Amino acid sequence: MSELSPDPLRPPRRPRPRWLMPAIVVALLALAGAAAWYFWGRGEAADSSKTAATKEGKGGKGGGKGSKGGRFGGGAGGVQPVQAVAAKPGDINILQTALGTATALKTVTVKPRVDGQLKEVLFTEGQLVKEGDVLAQIDPVPLQVALAQAEGTLARDAAQLNNARLDLERYRTLLTQDSIAAQQVDSQAATVRQLEGTVKVGQAQVDNAKLQLSYTRITAPISGRLGLKQVDAGNQVRGSDVNGIAVITQVDPMGVVFTIPQDNLPRVLARLRTGDKPAVEAWDREQKNLLSRGTLISTDNQIDVTTGTVKLKAQFSNAENKLFPNQFVNVRMVVDTRKGVIVVPTAAVQRGAQGSVVYVVKDDSTVSLRPVVTGPAEGTLTMIESGLQAGERVITDGVDRIREGAKVEVTEPGAALRGGGGRTGDAADPAKASEYRRRLEGMTPEQREEAKKKRESMTPEQREEFRKRREAGGGKSAQ
Repeated sequence: MSELSPDPLRPPRRPRPRWLMPAIVVALLALAGAAAWYFWGRGEAADSSKTAATKEGKGGKGGGKGSKGGRFGGGAGGVQPVQAVAAKPGDINILQTALGTATALKTVTVKPRVDGQLKEVLFTEGQLVKEGDVLAQIDPVPLQVALAQAEGTLARDAAQLNNARLDLERYRTLLTQDSIAAQQVDSQAATVRQLEGTVKVGQAQVDNAKLQLSYTRITAPISGRLGLKQVDAGNQVRGSDVNGIAVITQVDPMGVVFTIPQDNLPRVLARLRTGDKPAVEAWDREQKNLLSRGTLISTDNQIDVTTGTVKLKAQFSNAENKLFPNQFVNVRMVVDTRKGVIVVPTAAVQRGAQGSVVYVVKDDSTVSLRPVVTGPAEGTLTMIESGLQAGERVITDGVDRIREGAKVEVTEPGAALRGGGGRTGDAADPAKASEYRRRLEGMTPEQREEAKKKRESMTPEQREEFRKRREAGGGKSAQ
């Protein structure tokens, strides 16, 4: 077979460069080395980290005498910094809360007492008025004319009476002279008495006309705040008008009506019978602002059978006008006061499967879990009925890092001053505590952080030695 001739249309093959294969080999070796370093180096780093963590855990578990390991250990020797306050005797108020409505103690609709044209309105809407202030003026002319007429009638009757009395005196003189009959004298005396009655009627008519004329000046019957104007000047007003001229509500003092369950009524009635009126507070809708303080003045005379509640009424001073008629308020009434009981901050009471418990710091700075029976709470304090004695320190912050028997240190500087117990050293002496706080305030944040880390890294023995050294040196060192 003859050799085929090359295709004239296909271009001739170019020879491969000699350096191409070595370059490919070098690149493959580099990729293989990088992959080996990535996987093998990462495994060794993880093993070294795990080994270090294991050593650290073993050291934390067995490091130091009396220390606790795991998550309960903190700082050198496993001593946990906590905040503690001593339980102390105090008074706890038992509060009854309810929703109430502010009501004016007096509400008066001002109406005209005589009919006539309203000539002038002398008040502004929302004005505070006092009893006797003039509010409006009715046209007095018709009543002035009636008064003049009554006075004229009275003057005429008085003149007739005076003449009849003179005639009676003359008749009596003539009777003594036996010049007239006795019957004529008696008849004149009867005429005098009749005219005296007529004069009294005339005087009453005059007084009535004066009274009606005085009613043309409409005055405030009570002190309080005026509402919106019901009628304008120029209108004809009558005493039978339903809306009247305006409405006055007494705003100081102010009443609040609220309800309580019937089960709590005997305790309230017992206090009212002894003359001890329970204290009542009125708070705003969000219970953030105290509106006023007052006292309970009365209870309703029957229980609402549909709700099982009874209405109570309290009276409040409202000089600052914080209470407004028909305003909804939150009521807090002190129904009883437990005096001389053991109280602790509410933050110290923990609740779990065993019920209510507290963590007590013993004299050797170890923690003991103590079941307690709690009572009423007021504000930030809770009453302890049993399970705790006065003076025992309870932990208020840091309970999530401790357990039964753990070693702790009370780190709050003012614990001893506020709670009657706590840490020794600076906190036990007010002067030293004040000096310690001044030193801390004079330090920069970096210096405070460094001092904190240095203190946390100390063992209990080192801390005690440091404290003694600082006291011996006059407390000059801040670290």
